Amino acid sequence: MDWDNLRYFLELARTGTLVSAARRLAVDHTTVARRIQALEKEMGLALFSREAGGHRLTEAGRRLQPQAEAMEEAFLAVERSAAPPSHAAGLSGLVRIGATEGFGTIVLAPSLAQFSQAHPKLVIDLLAMPRLVHLSRREADIVISLERPARGPVVVTKLTDYVLRLYASQDYLARHGAIRSREDLRGHTFISYVDDLLFSKELQYLDELYKPDSFALRSTSVLAQHCATAAGAGIAVLPAFIAEQDPRLRRVLPEQANFTRTFWMSVPSETRNLARMKAVWDFLRETVEAQRSILLPD
Repeated sequence: MDWDNLRYFLELARTGTLVSAARRLAVDHTTVARRIQALEKEMGLALFSREAGGHRLTEAGRRLQPQAEAMEEAFLAVERSAAPPSHAAGLSGLVRIGATEGFGTIVLAPSLAQFSQAHPKLVIDLLAMPRLVHLSRREADIVISLERPARGPVVVTKLTDYVLRLYASQDYLARHGAIRSREDLRGHTFISYVDDLLFSKELQYLDELYKPDSFALRSTSVLAQHCATAAGAGIAVLPAFIAEQDPRLRRVLPEQANFTRTFWMSVPSETRNLARMKAVWDFLRETVEAQRSILLPD
């Protein structure tokens, strides 16, 4: 089997489009297509399904990917051992991390930027998205989620708990007066998620506190909710790691409106021991530990 064809297969599996894979490989997209066709003909299997948005791995492709990555890791190890010490390569390849939008943007992105600078041959894709990123569909290599994966050949660890609280802007509170009890929330305007687009039951905070009379804004984006709250549009439940950093916001009902949720980190068992996966996995744990004070503030 031609190793070069497998290299092209891996890049297309990781990027999802011929154009992106070609850019990474510094070739024309028709070359990528030709290599994939050659590999599929050699194996007698369709490895990708062609869709409007790009190429998605078939079941056969998903089975092949970890085997091809193991070959890639072995090849790179041989390459490193053959290189002069002064040119020894560090971590290399791609690691795609899926995380919730707020956590990925506020907590992970700054630290991952520094990590990538320390490992210039390693590519980090951070999917910080207001939806569930599916490990089972190979959308990411490591996934940080609000719910513990219930099944599948994965390694799972509890990454951290984090706190959410009720917040409003100073301007909003000045206009509407003090809120001293849950009953005082009556008549106030709230900012929250779009109910029918919630990607996790763990986001249903308001049901535990108070059923709002009205909403000023609902959004799938927690960052949009934060911006609307800071602009004085209403009251919202926000992660403390976002809201406590914003001097425009004040806590509402600090003794009553506290919520705790958990982030779980998972990776497929078959790729857990790849050098780049282990390094990123450990780094994410260290990053969270270093920022525990903002995730679980007093």
